[in-house]
Amino acid sequence: AAAAETEAVKNKWTMYITVVDDSGLPVYIERIDETQLGSFEVSMEKARSAVLFKRPTKVFEDQVAGGRAGVLKLPGALPVEGGIPLMADGKVIGGIGVSGGTSSQDGQVAQAGVAALETMLKAGK
Repeated sequence: AAAAETEAVKNKWTMYITVVDDSGLPVYIERIDETQLGSFEVSMEKARSAVLFKRPTKVFEDQVAGGRAGVLKLPGALPVEGGIPLMADGKVIGGIGVSGGTSSQDGQVAQAGVAALETMLKAGK
């Protein structure tokens, strides 16, 4: 989450950053000053969606953009970039969800968090 926050602040983006565990329950929530309050629930849903379906929410966004409207009926699948599962040893251990900017900005910040986790896991092995 700290790496995600650093990426957001570096770009002067106000965002919510939410990390959930492997059951979709929140373990960390960060709100950068002046972030719109509506982004809290969106960040939570992005993180949960990434855990529930074991894939980034961008996958759903791309499917909808490609005409697969049925994705919109999947319970818990939020088709907006910014949610990414957190993986360790090939298993989902949680998810990160970011909201407050454009879809691509949210995805960029979430990916910064994922990259930091991957670096930490590699260093620990």
